[in-house]
Amino acid sequence: MTGTQPVRVLLADDQTLVRAAFAMLVESAPDMEVVGQAGTGREAVEQARTRRADLIVMDIRMPDLDGIEATRLLAADEDLAGVKVLMLTTYDTDEHVVEALRAGASGFLVKDTKPAELLDAIRTVAAGESLLSPGPTARLIARVLRAPVEPGPVPPGLAALTDRERQVLTLVARGLTNTEAAEVLGLSPLTAKTHVSRIMGKLGARDRAQLVIVAYESGLIEPGGA
Repeated sequence: MTGTQPVRVLLADDQTLVRAAFAMLVESAPDMEVVGQAGTGREAVEQARTRRADLIVMDIRMPDLDGIEATRLLAADEDLAGVKVLMLTTYDTDEHVVEALRAGASGFLVKDTKPAELLDAIRTVAAGESLLSPGPTARLIARVLRAPVEPGPVPPGLAALTDRERQVLTLVARGLTNTEAAEVLGLSPLTAKTHVSRIMGKLGARDRAQLVIVAYESGLIEPGGA
């Protein structure tokens, strides 16, 4: 979000006290506001339509319709395509996180994240960036994809990547930020960001989260590799 418009946040968690605590935290920030609270994924989807939310802080495990299925419904609805999803999970080893990223979530955080980090995460995702905590992301995806999986179609754009773009994608898939990738490759942060944007365009990826999945599933990165 830009300008003076606050980020319109919808909170989806089946625990009332958790929602109340998050609501107080979000409302304390001058650049965001809570426009609704939902106790199930189905309620989250319905409220996303009626409350015109910009971003949903979504618990991954909820009754009736879990956060993953709710995210799939949001991603499949053209009218809600612009709604961002920040997935919350109790553990950074939750295998369902990978499925959530595939479904369209822009990133994830563990619930014991510090308050300031949650607010920063909302700002990051609302601004159109993906939020992937480097350590947990690398460990999680490498572990989950270590086991044999059904091979998915290799994006045709993968062959169109330049050697430099493949290097950048590899670092992104390992959890590095644009700035960190730039330092490794001796580039400026702006140049690294430009490479990431071009990679997303060539691969038809919605955000960095999808880039990570594509890199592992296409074999560009081997699960568990350094």
